[in-house]
Amino acid sequence: MTSRLDYLTYHFGLCSWSLQPTSPRDLVDKVRRVGVPGVQLALDPIRTGAWPLDETREAIAGAGIDIVSGMMAMAGEDYSTLESIKRTGGVAPDETWTANLDAAHALAQIAAMLDLPLVTFHAGFIPHEVSDPNRGVMLDRLRQLAEVYRAAGVRLAFETGQETAETLLAALDELDRPEVGVNFDPANMILYGMGDPIDALRRLAPRLAQIHIKDAIASKTPGQWGREVRAGTGDVDWPAFFSMMRDKHIDCDLMIEREAGGDRIADMIAGRELVEHLRSST
Repeated sequence: MTSRLDYLTYHFGLCSWSLQPTSPRDLVDKVRRVGVPGVQLALDPIRTGAWPLDETREAIAGAGIDIVSGMMAMAGEDYSTLESIKRTGGVAPDETWTANLDAAHALAQIAAMLDLPLVTFHAGFIPHEVSDPNRGVMLDRLRQLAEVYRAAGVRLAFETGQETAETLLAALDELDRPEVGVNFDPANMILYGMGDPIDALRRLAPRLAQIHIKDAIASKTPGQWGREVRAGTGDVDWPAFFSMMRDKHIDCDLMIEREAGGDRIADMIAGRELVEHLRSST
């Protein structure tokens, strides 16, 4: 059967941190077991020296795996509750801003040495109201980060979920950095209670730089976390998701992410099979 998504040229892979690897070679072994050709690589282990850059590059490239993009982790983030991550997430906290800016300078150079076109991260909860003084502070910090990465020839993308699609689009317009895009995570829209993933995908389509294949079940209690689950078993309407990709001609990389569960490899194999099925039938 010929897929109506055959025109897409995206890379397909997984998020390295989902596999909880202990070393570059452990990562390679686990990626091979999942059976995908690419990886979004957590860059902070290289920055801290835990994973030597040359060893990491040689292990992954030697296995024929593409490093498609990178991920920057923000200092001091506490994901234990929605309130704690709102307080500590992204570029919002004053107490971690200097450390995050310093890390960005190092990570941008690492991304350039790895020839990565894109690095993604959580910007934090961007206030919806334009009059909120914290909004201006956050946007100024995001401009600084965008400039750091732009100088190294690397694009940035902010991950969805911590604000509505409307708020994120308005912030991107105000940011006025065309090279900055969106890393779309449908599960995060559900986990944070920030709107319907399919409608958000439609709204954000022109700014998408990458998509995470992740699923979740919404919380029945406002203000509490939803529950992340194996892709295909949650509240994301995946056939509708891929139909929207087709309709909006969304052509960006797909990276499977799993941040919970006791058998990450099996869960990510299920994610791979879900994408393969939908690509051949949508």
